[in-house]
Amino acid sequence: MSKLLLRNHAPDPAGRVHHVTPESAGWSCIGFDLYRLEEGMSVSGEDPDRETCLVFVAGRGAATVGGQEWAELGDRMSPFEDKRPYAIYLPQGTPWQVRATTALELAVCTAPGLNGGLPVRLIRPEDVAASVRGRGSNTRHVFDILPDSQPADSLLVVEVITPAGNWSSYPPHKHDADDGTAETQLEETYYHRIDPPQGFAFQRVYTDDRSLDEAMAVENGDLVMVPRGYHPVGAAHGYTGYYLNVMAGPRRAWHFNTAPEHRWLLAPG
Repeated sequence: MSKLLLRNHAPDPAGRVHHVTPESAGWSCIGFDLYRLEEGMSVSGEDPDRETCLVFVAGRGAATVGGQEWAELGDRMSPFEDKRPYAIYLPQGTPWQVRATTALELAVCTAPGLNGGLPVRLIRPEDVAASVRGRGSNTRHVFDILPDSQPADSLLVVEVITPAGNWSSYPPHKHDADDGTAETQLEETYYHRIDPPQGFAFQRVYTDDRSLDEAMAVENGDLVMVPRGYHPVGAAHGYTGYYLNVMAGPRRAWHFNTAPEHRWLLAPG
């Protein structure tokens, strides 16, 4: 099995399914945890060196973050409900706790806190910009949770819905080199969900010289790590794809480079 693919599995006693650190991934920036909590379960954390974005993927929960409290957050029981998510941004050194008030799927996205000083920020659904990218069988629906136009030190966080039979993160693009406004160096994780859940998608991660070239069958709840290279996703016919992207790197900007041989696909028409 690919070293880039982490399979879905039953939660541990704390409710955690996925646990990625810079050390485990062999990279510099991104940390990612995915929790599936039963009603009444809690999870908490605090990191003196890393900023965090808590994303309520599905379900509802109460949150206490840096002394601020919210009795219940979350407006969808599935990421396929065509509703934008709730999220919370918190700077390094901020304690947090989330208690599930229903079954709750919670993503904990972290990256280096470089400057600090930013306030805790509740990101409501109405704060999340929605857009449609592509055309035809390359159409996908995007929810920008923490884009580079909003303040943070390192993190970029986005959700994407790929309609059944469509392609996403396509034409193939990469962001693994620092080249001004042409490209930024960003690590990335993809947390995948599939609807209906017995379906699958495909993701390929590859470089120009093919020193990295892996094609993966991705099932509901799997996680893919993208340290470098191009990383397109294809959703199987009959099955809608969702993924939560976390990106971070030395410079907080999203500039990508489309594979030269596929740039003709970007031509108007």
